[in-house]
Amino acid sequence: MSQKKSGDFGTWLMHIFLGFNALIMLYPIIMMALSSFKTNNEIFSAPFALPKSFNLDNFAVIWNETDVPRYFLNSTIVTGISVFVLLVIGTMAAYAVSRYKFRGNIMVSLFFLSGLMLPLRLAIIPLFIQLKALGLVDNLIGLICIYTAMSLPATVFIMTGFLRSLPSELEDSARMDGASELRIMVQIMVPLITPAMVIAGIYNAVPIWNDFFFPLIFIQSPESRTIAQGLTSFFGEYSVNYGVLYAGLTMAALPIMVIFIIQSKRFIAGMTAGAIK
Repeated sequence: MSQKKSGDFGTWLMHIFLGFNALIMLYPIIMMALSSFKTNNEIFSAPFALPKSFNLDNFAVIWNETDVPRYFLNSTIVTGISVFVLLVIGTMAAYAVSRYKFRGNIMVSLFFLSGLMLPLRLAIIPLFIQLKALGLVDNLIGLICIYTAMSLPATVFIMTGFLRSLPSELEDSARMDGASELRIMVQIMVPLITPAMVIAGIYNAVPIWNDFFFPLIFIQSPESRTIAQGLTSFFGEYSVNYGVLYAGLTMAALPIMVIFIIQSKRFIAGMTAGAIK
């Protein structure tokens, strides 16, 4: 009986700790969202209070009087295409590395792993020269190429671990039935590693969406700016409309939050499966 009470006490203590930790993590996001409904006077006079009215004036200003919709579209294009290309190329590369035995298999695996150890920001000068020679500076395609190259090693690493855990009998039976290698990968393997693809997608989408460094270096024209870069234009030399700024930040954070909430079950299932395997 005492062991049961001790276990219940430990469970409650863990719940209290996790709840307190969640409150600390969510508090800045909540305050940002609440501040988006305030005016500048409200923010400075009562920064931690609830807004007097939940009006959408700041969001109307953001959407109708600024270039944030364009920035939002640019970030959506860059993030969506980058993640799609990453999942396609990363899945094929991981499938080849994990399911086929060939000379140089280990070297190919080490090549991808080395990409996790070398940050791309260290090669920013030669990278800028190369993209300029290709005509991809101030071009969203250049950003997509950078993010794909930068995130591919992590994607291959995640996908390889899951693919190696699948039994080889699945492929053998499909080959006996006359299925091609492409069909085996697409129709048999890919549905089984969907949780891993969700993990890889969210893992890469968040830093790509929030990235400020590469757009600052490679994007020059205002119409090609991403959301993280474009929101810096709200910081004026003498004054800042913080209510409008917080509205823009809330809109920028909303898509990733919605995607994570929708895919949270698959994300947790994939993380749990990866931990068990």
